[in-house]
Amino acid sequence: MFKEDLFKKAALFLGGVLFGTAGIALLASKDAKKVYTQGTAAVLRAKECVMTKVTDIQESADDILANAKEINEKRELENAAEVIEDAAEEIADAAGETDSSKAEA
Repeated sequence: MFKEDLFKKAALFLGGVLFGTAGIALLASKDAKKVYTQGTAAVLRAKECVMTKVTDIQESADDILANAKEINEKRELENAAEVIEDAAEEIADAAGETDSSKAEA
């Protein structure tokens, strides 16, 4: 029984060593290197495509941001103009009250 277990373990170990050695040889073969090269080339093409899309999106976002800032600047100018008009009306009203109070006196 002990010899059978020892024999099975030794056989499994040797089988693993042979399988591992064959696997390493297969992974280092010229055909495998061609597959690695083609796979790497495909990844580089995909990266270039993704980077192009990222650049397009970034440019679009920059345009959106610039337009939003422009809208806010126009809005601030309009609000400032309204404040100036309101102040001018208040000054005119105050001047009119002063003139009419002088005329009454």
